[in-house]
Amino acid sequence: MRSIFWRILGAFWLALILTGTLTFLVTRLFNQDSWVLTRHPGLKDLASQWLHYYSQAQLEPAQQVLLQARRNHHIDVQVFAENGQMIASNSRMRRPNERINQIQELHRSTWRRLTQEVSLNPEQNLLFVYRMPPVELRKWQTSWLSGPGTMLAVAVLVITLVSLLLALSITRPLMRLRNAVHELGETAYQQDSLARIAKRHDELGVLARDFNRMGQRLQGMLSSQRQLLRDVSHELRSPLARLQVGLALAERASHDKRQELWPRLVQECERLDSLIDEILTLARVTQEQPNPEQIQLQPFLQSLKDDASLLVPEQRVQIACPEKLTLFADRKMLARALDNLLRNALRFNPPGKPLELTATLQHDRGILLQVRDRGPGAPAELLDELAAPFVRGSGQGNNGYGLGLTITQRCVEQLGGVLQLENHPDGGFVASIILPARLD
Repeated sequence: MRSIFWRILGAFWLALILTGTLTFLVTRLFNQDSWVLTRHPGLKDLASQWLHYYSQAQLEPAQQVLLQARRNHHIDVQVFAENGQMIASNSRMRRPNERINQIQELHRSTWRRLTQEVSLNPEQNLLFVYRMPPVELRKWQTSWLSGPGTMLAVAVLVITLVSLLLALSITRPLMRLRNAVHELGETAYQQDSLARIAKRHDELGVLARDFNRMGQRLQGMLSSQRQLLRDVSHELRSPLARLQVGLALAERASHDKRQELWPRLVQECERLDSLIDEILTLARVTQEQPNPEQIQLQPFLQSLKDDASLLVPEQRVQIACPEKLTLFADRKMLARALDNLLRNALRFNPPGKPLELTATLQHDRGILLQVRDRGPGAPAELLDELAAPFVRGSGQGNNGYGLGLTITQRCVEQLGGVLQLENHPDGGFVASIILPARLD
């Protein structure tokens, strides 16, 4: 993964390398003959001034131009004709009759040597030969134009450009994340709004992918809550409508008829109270935080069997569980989940046939808890929807409101497990809870 840390570190070193490279190139540029001849204050106008006086046969002013270059900048100047004869010089070491072959000796000197060819007239060219001491050249090169000022300007320019690119590569994704947060707050979040950032291989890409998962989960929760609210409204409408009709009839009925209506009204009130209680239970289960503890499964399942026997004495529940099998989970949530499954199984299990409650340890999956009845089972097309709110299986009629399996699934999810609902190959219905086998 390409880390932002390495990106920042790489940008830092890139800025250093670019600064050094550009400074070196600028220094080389300032050291070129053409640059020195056109920029150095002692050389840039020397040839033109000398030619101005020499072309007018003003030899003394022309010589003063050369001498001034020597006095002010310690520059030796020699002017040669095309035939190699030196026609002017400001050096006391040279004689006017010296020839061009003696210029070769200048290559052995430590002084900087520069040459400049200038046209005296269309038919004659002159060669200016300059020798500049290293001290003078360094003094000029370390001026504000070619010294620290230029280096500082190059460094500031490079660092600014690199910092700008680095800042844009970080702030732009952060702005998109900020917009996505606002969209999520307005419930208008689009999952593809961070698709480009999510493809990155750095911390911002990880953050975008995590944010996408969070956004999807929150949107799913909001959608399920809206759907639950619609389902609750629909389920409450029927008993409330029956109560309203019953009350209207009771107001107009005679005393004897009214006495017949009261049990029906009481029954509707009890059903409405039961529905509201299940809805509140579902809400509590969703918000509760598990409080895990060590559970001995055999006595735990035995207590559930005893409660089921009190509820439906004619049904027979068989338990199969290893003696020392333990589970680290929230006792209350686990009891609520298994109790709902047992009640559902007791409702459909035919009398005289045993109902099975088993617990096994599966090393590859965890602990498997199963409740099996021998009833008619559920339609295959409804198996994936049975845990949804207010979904009833065939033959359930008005018994229950379709929230038992929903509550069970919420409990299992809070315990970190999985609920599986399926028909048994030999007949009947099997509800399986798979929980992680945490023993501490």
